[in-house]
Amino acid sequence: MRTTYMAKPGQVDRKWYVVDAKGISLGRLASTVASILRGKNKPTFTPHVDTGDYVIVINAAEVKLTGKKATGKIYYRHSNHPGGLKQRTAGDFLAKDPEKMVEQTIKGMLPHTSLGRKMGMKLHVYAGESHNQAAQKPEVLDITNLI
Repeated sequence: MRTTYMAKPGQVDRKWYVVDAKGISLGRLASTVASILRGKNKPTFTPHVDTGDYVIVINAAEVKLTGKKATGKIYYRHSNHPGGLKQRTAGDFLAKDPEKMVEQTIKGMLPHTSLGRKMGMKLHVYAGESHNQAAQKPEVLDITNLI
């Protein structure tokens, strides 16, 4: 009788990947990275187990916003005080805090559960070329052919 393979948390083999975001559309980058964080690129993917890999995104400041998103897309947040609605355009957000913008976009494509929060902790985003995870010996992942 054939049975479906279910990964166990202790048996997951994780890798480290470096993704260069230079010139890549924000949404396409986010969906591809979210898929890697979930582990959907592996044959051992199990929905209820975190089987994903670690991802380092570099050059987040040079990600591409297509169309009129730089001026037309607005990010909202609220301070939970009366009149506390804050808003800024995607262009301002990218100029002031590109790491947070890319991280927020990728985490928005992960499950909104405790497992999704654990998956999001494996994401590291940097605005420039350099990163702090050289000791993990990450592999360079060219996502242009995965998009």
